[in-house]
Amino acid sequence: MSDTKTQATAPTAAPTAPAGAAAPATGGQVDLTVQDLNTLRTVIDVATQRGAFKANELQAVGTTYNKLDTFLQQVQKQQAEAQKAKEEAEGKKPAPISGADASAALSGEPTGE
Repeated sequence: MSDTKTQATAPTAAPTAPAGAAAPATGGQVDLTVQDLNTLRTVIDVATQRGAFKANELQAVGTTYNKLDTFLQQVQKQQAEAQKAKEEAEGKKPAPISGADASAALSGEPTGE
């Protein structure tokens, strides 16, 4: 046995993005958003429906899809809770206005306050 190790070499040319794809962020920083993950979930769903995966690959694809779906549902729930808390903190829930109040406001008549 020898102790020689093989090393993978990096490609010499930069990979090209498909036409219409956004250019990667500069500075080596990758920008992956929740919307990107939603798109990925849709791609997996469509590819599965079209028979793009072999039978022996379906378990791994399904497991990955389920994990992604669970993650996105949790993110959506957290965003909804954060939005609700923000609205409550800012007092954005307007009080209901009756028809009489609305017409008095438009006519300039004083209300009985």
